[in-house]
Amino acid sequence: MNLRKICILSLLFSFISTTLSAGEDQNSLTETLPMLKAGVTPQTWNDAWVGFDPRKEPMDVEVLKEWEEDNVVLKVLRYRIGVFKGEKAMMAGVYGYPKGGKKLPGLLQIHGGGQYADYKAPLTNAKRGYASISISWAGRISAPGYRVSPHEVKLFWEGKIKDPRYKITTDWGALDAYHAPSRNGKDAFPSIPVADWTLDSIESPRNNSWFLAALGARRGLTFLECQPEVDGSKLGVYGHSMGGKLTVLTAGSDERVKAAVPSCGGISDRYSSNPLHLATVSDPPSLKKITCPIFFQSPSNDFHGRINDLEVSISEIKSEDWRVACSPHHNHQDSAEYEVASQLWFDQYLKGSFKLPSTPQINVNLSQGKEPLVTLKIDESKFDSIDVFYTQQGQADGKKDDSTNTKSRFWHHVPVARNNNAWRTKLSIYTLDKPLWVYANVTYKLDKPITGAGYYYGVYKTEKFTLSSLMQVITPRELKDAKVVATMKPSLVIEDFKGDWRKEWFSYNKNKWDIKTHKIYDPVWSGPKGAKLYFEVKAEVPNKMIVGLDNYVAEVSVRGENEWQGVKLTVSDFKNFKLESKNSWSEFRQLRMGATETLRPPKLSELKARQVGSPWKGKFPEFRFLKWLKE
Repeated sequence: MNLRKICILSLLFSFISTTLSAGEDQNSLTETLPMLKAGVTPQTWNDAWVGFDPRKEPMDVEVLKEWEEDNVVLKVLRYRIGVFKGEKAMMAGVYGYPKGGKKLPGLLQIHGGGQYADYKAPLTNAKRGYASISISWAGRISAPGYRVSPHEVKLFWEGKIKDPRYKITTDWGALDAYHAPSRNGKDAFPSIPVADWTLDSIESPRNNSWFLAALGARRGLTFLECQPEVDGSKLGVYGHSMGGKLTVLTAGSDERVKAAVPSCGGISDRYSSNPLHLATVSDPPSLKKITCPIFFQSPSNDFHGRINDLEVSISEIKSEDWRVACSPHHNHQDSAEYEVASQLWFDQYLKGSFKLPSTPQINVNLSQGKEPLVTLKIDESKFDSIDVFYTQQGQADGKKDDSTNTKSRFWHHVPVARNNNAWRTKLSIYTLDKPLWVYANVTYKLDKPITGAGYYYGVYKTEKFTLSSLMQVITPRELKDAKVVATMKPSLVIEDFKGDWRKEWFSYNKNKWDIKTHKIYDPVWSGPKGAKLYFEVKAEVPNKMIVGLDNYVAEVSVRGENEWQGVKLTVSDFKNFKLESKNSWSEFRQLRMGATETLRPPKLSELKARQVGSPWKGKFPEFRFLKWLKE
């Protein structure tokens, strides 16, 4: 049966389902997945999908809310995921497309753990010529007049239709692929459970929530195919965090995906102690099936899609069309020039309206008795800047790093200059006993600004985008064999606030002056015992600001008058919510400065959060001489 007939039949079934759903005989429903043959557990990712046809069943679409915004048609709706153990499962989501649009490429957006299906994704996508659906595999929805928080999800589970906050949402029927929270109180993503709320009565990857959510995503592709305004031959999928992993699982199991962009996920789930989990629902089995163009967005300090897993992930995919973007210092968040790559990727492969530059090529040369030399080859068309970042705080064995180090490692920045028709720079390292990790970012100018919805649906606008090289890893043995010279020495000066100092700091909100760095976690700037933290600040008018170290904060009064003011802080000046302090600078990993900060009580506590600092008045402050004072 061709797709046109499938969609016509699906629409017919959808009408019948919508009209007669109240009297539908559950016993007449055909199971989506076949019974396991001879009770044998699927041992591979392919085996788990045997007998599943994502186009076979009607969609049973239910429109829950419909409106127009900025010439975009938007709908909160549900479609049939499938039938499991005699009960129908329905996926909720927000669908949108430009009014009057025809033959549009279609996008499937997959939220992360704790996130919502959000209308801003299809809204901003529609303004750029796409039809897209943001699916709610966890049940949460964010749309005007239709918000489903975890509270409303529980109301739905309990059938409390008379509650004024009750909303229809995703229904997994007899199964449970919800998350944060799950209906049964257990997380079936990292495990392969056997329970009354799982599909198979034996250990099976079909009981795992990754498999079920990926199945729901594949049905989302069928939904897009059946929309009259969508060109079903041009489908893309993208998602963040858990949605990034689901992007990889979907692209690796469905050839209809013509372009994919996972952010902060899909590359690092490769360390499970369960052999069946590793062989089926972990990342490598899906990565090895991916043939479509794919763009990996992996910030340098991300705990879920770790930068050191990128190279092996690239080697596993079958596609030769790939790019990576690795923002420095960031963990599970990004800035616009990195987030926008998803839109450009779909523009290239679904619309043919853009072409990204090639991946920057990096080489680290180790010469006898000298500093490591980095040489870069880049696509120089419309490039704006080149930056090299490196660290010696990564592990050497290639195995999973501990979460604390992954999120806190510091990346040194060095500028790059053209020398003898090549882009080069030298690296000053501090030891030969630690590995050297190096990568490069190349930033390019856009012909015109692009607006989109980011990882957490904040709307951004950017005039630039950034591509990254793969990371090169130099082992301690290689450094020693080459007799590399370690020239970097410990320093009491943490920051001089000159030149490109911001390259070693970061912020998640460019509308504020707040800044953060991991420099104090690096051995070069480790705080000496008994030292004081000193800096000078200049502000236009009197203010209060905060200096933060991890979960500990000190409040500083700034007198204003555009005069430099010296500030000295001891380790005991930094307090957490309970007004406790640490004994040593070495216990901290992140240093930050900002206007305000909210200290929150422990979970389940009845205590109220406490704000430190105050909203900033006047021009942004200036800083100088951030250092350790040994008095």
